Amino acid sequence: MPPDSPAAVEVAGLVMRYGEKTAVDGLTLGVARHSITAVLGPNGAGKTTTLETCEGYRRPQQGSVRVLGLDPIADRARLLPRIGVMLQEGGAWSGVRAEEMLRHLARLHAHPLEVEMLVDRLGLAECGRTPYRRLSGGQQQRLGLAMALVGRPELVFVDEPTAGMDPHARRTTWELLEEIRRDGVTVVLTTHHMDEAERLADVVHILDHGRLVASGTPAELTDEGRLDLEDVFVDLTDPGRAS
Repeated sequence: MPPDSPAAVEVAGLVMRYGEKTAVDGLTLGVARHSITAVLGPNGAGKTTTLETCEGYRRPQQGSVRVLGLDPIADRARLLPRIGVMLQEGGAWSGVRAEEMLRHLARLHAHPLEVEMLVDRLGLAECGRTPYRRLSGGQQQRLGLAMALVGRPELVFVDEPTAGMDPHARRTTWELLEEIRRDGVTVVLTTHHMDEAERLADVVHILDHGRLVASGTPAELTDEGRLDLEDVFVDLTDPGRAS
């Protein structure tokens, strides 16, 4: 994929295995620049493995991955300053205070966002002096999102961004993701929440057993009758269905 390609992410024929288990099975999908793309699927569908490969944490075993026109492994030094990554859990030292961690990351970037703005927007003032290990799950998620955004990335990967958050924090997070998309940032997120995908996503990719089973806008997958996201998710997670 050339650097001026309209695609922010291009995954082609990706295969990833853990021993005998195939986590990603010949997956091909793309993410347009300046969009929010949601990747849905049950546990074990290959969502996190796919994102970790795009982020450069795993090397493709077969197929190829390009992010902003670059190879996440070979071009890692050039790519890292341009992307942000919000992990589903972890990413901070257990004893570090929340605001201290955010300020540390801000100092590593040439033109970071204002820490005070992120603290205010994501409601981190209440826990800014709390060690990471003592934060609630929702507070850790809010800090993780702030850490992913503080470097002004062109592209941000967010894994289950509102897991553990209360309804107010979820709405605040949604509004912030929509705002950065309007500012030209590309967002790739995984989620188990159907309302989150329908609210945020320009395009939804649904994975099952490491394969792409459906793709389209929320309107195409719902209003036009092709699929009901909630029904699809229930069907994919039904333990009685044939594998």
